[in-house]
Amino acid sequence: MIALVVFVLDQLTKGWIQRMPSYDSITVIPHFFSLVHLENSGAAFGILQNSTSPWKVLLLVGFSLLALIVVFAMIWRNRNNLLTSISLGLIFGGACGNLFDRLVRGSVVDFLLFYVRQWEWPAFNVADSAIVIGASLLVWEILSTRQQENQPAGLGASSGN
Repeated sequence: MIALVVFVLDQLTKGWIQRMPSYDSITVIPHFFSLVHLENSGAAFGILQNSTSPWKVLLLVGFSLLALIVVFAMIWRNRNNLLTSISLGLIFGGACGNLFDRLVRGSVVDFLLFYVRQWEWPAFNVADSAIVIGASLLVWEILSTRQQENQPAGLGASSGN
């Protein structure tokens, strides 16, 4: 359900942004945040953006499909763990949103641009945000689980004296 919500929200926001001319910009918070209409034919952060290789699209689609299969298997295996399921659902929905763009449009629509003076973070979208949030939650869960497993038995428990 989370993956579906992420996918729909991602596609709705990208559809709205596509009404803007390419490379157009709307300042939301001056000197910090703008909405832009960018088409990214590469991978995350514009990697491979300028590549003219005929294999680029096949490579990016193939990698996305492989990632979706792995994430789906992990969702199925961990379906009884709520935080893991939420994390993987966010990742799955985001990956589906960007894969859909690549298959239908030939590029991924990016539109969230944060910057301070001349420094700017590469533009991204709702799908990218969901992937990063999901991955961050997953890392946090793994680290906190390992920390609990590594604590000596009885640590933090009352002594009963």
